[in-house]
Amino acid sequence: MTDPEIAVHVDSDVLAAATAARLVTRLVDLQAGGSVPRIGLTGGGVGIALLEHIRDSPARAAVDWSRIEFYWGDERFLPAGDPERNETQARAALLDHVDVDPSLVFAMGADVGTGPTGADEAAAEYADLLARKARPEDHGDVPAFDVLMLGMGGEGHCASIFPESPAVYETERSVVPVYNCPKPPPTRVSLTLPAIRAAQEVWVITGGEAKAAAVSMALGGAGEVAIPVAGARGRTRTRWLLDRAAASKLPASVHRG
Repeated sequence: MTDPEIAVHVDSDVLAAATAARLVTRLVDLQAGGSVPRIGLTGGGVGIALLEHIRDSPARAAVDWSRIEFYWGDERFLPAGDPERNETQARAALLDHVDVDPSLVFAMGADVGTGPTGADEAAAEYADLLARKARPEDHGDVPAFDVLMLGMGGEGHCASIFPESPAVYETERSVVPVYNCPKPPPTRVSLTLPAIRAAQEVWVITGGEAKAAAVSMALGGAGEVAIPVAGARGRTRTRWLLDRAAASKLPASVHRG
């Protein structure tokens, strides 16, 4: 696992724009090398705003969107098309505006009214999909995402892994159902920390003063049980992309790129 690289931007809009530019550059570089990039998307304000920045940027034309695999780090277990689903928001922000290959967009399962076990089934199905999409060089049952983007909550959750929750203790499964979340909606589906750590690059993207304490704790060595985002690390690169407010409680000694 890698030591984190930290970049701090003036505000959340600049953070979203700068992260959008980073992602476009990474996609272009990967495709220039002959790869079909595998990207993990996130929801949240900044996560969706960066997709909107890409949508509105002339630089999006540099990317062959039909040659990218799209995944999600977590999903709100709601009916398909619900405006609160990360998939719905990502489609409206970017995916419906570029020439993606629908067969390469791998959304997590939606609630089809099957009751409490629905999220269990959706998690098992997504874990099976990830295992099928993993390549021999990934050395496991999860794709080694080229970039997996994650937001975080003010209490330190990432994906839908909340402090002290059963999901944070999971070591065997790659995807789990999450029940009784402390913020709505209460039922979700999420990658686990071992699955997150299979990614080549993990980008933690967050802004706002409400995140500052958790950012400081995570980068200061807090344990992942109390601050789950502290356990979000990539194989080759871990990036923390912050605005000044989110970085405001970091000590001056922390190196910021």
